[in-house]
Amino acid sequence: MSAVIEDTKDKMPVKKQQTVASMLDKMKPEIARCLPKHLTTERMTRIALTELRKNPMLQQCDPMSFIASIMQASQLGLEPGIMGSCYLIPFKNYKTGVYECTFMPGYRGFLDLARRSGQIVSLVARSVYENDEFSYEFGLKEDIKHKPSLNDRGNLIAVYAVALLKDGGHQFDVMSKSEVDNIRNSSKSKDNGPWVTHFEEMAKKTVLRRLFKWLPCSVEMQKAVSLDEQQEIGVQDMKASASEDFDMNFMGSEESGVVIEGSNQTEKLKKVLNISGDNERGN
Repeated sequence: MSAVIEDTKDKMPVKKQQTVASMLDKMKPEIARCLPKHLTTERMTRIALTELRKNPMLQQCDPMSFIASIMQASQLGLEPGIMGSCYLIPFKNYKTGVYECTFMPGYRGFLDLARRSGQIVSLVARSVYENDEFSYEFGLKEDIKHKPSLNDRGNLIAVYAVALLKDGGHQFDVMSKSEVDNIRNSSKSKDNGPWVTHFEEMAKKTVLRRLFKWLPCSVEMQKAVSLDEQQEIGVQDMKASASEDFDMNFMGSEESGVVIEGSNQTEKLKKVLNISGDNERGN
């Protein structure tokens, strides 16, 4: 009997992968409607399945939450797991006992979105170490100077971001490491994911996110900031993954041949994304 149970457990992730693959295949026309020109539907679905296969924890997640995260990435035109553009983070929902996938924009994703806005000529984020020469001043004559040490730079003490605007102006912001640590410590993902594996990039993303609030932002930039803040505190609204770019009434279980936990896929997806039956597009 135990051998049968173990065999069933081994097959469950494979079954979920097949379920997600089937759902993504049905979603291709919907994904294509919102992807930017530099991405293709085939590439996005291939990347999604690659991320699923290489992360056993993602395989344990509710397939609908994984699909919702891919929808968010598609709307922003960010590739999961590629050079830190965005991340798919698995968390256990202790209220339901089910693992769920959440979407997190990455440092390079923030840079990409800002440059795509057309309002920013240059945007950089840098790390400051204790042996660097560093000074900055706010007020009527704002200025920032940074000369990195060529030898041992010591420990990280701060991060900063500088944006040069199309109209000739500029904005910059600085965060100490203690400020960054406070943000991390309040994050739901402080003990796993990129905060553990890519702390410096997460620190630079954090100061970029704060700087974004002072910049001329595109809709995509505003949405990325909102989703990132929601993910950090563990209240990401899955409804945000559904918009007028997606027709949610596309995956009836009879058509796809896939049933999850005995429920109709379309109705389950609407429930996860908090979409009412009167508003198919989630507006």
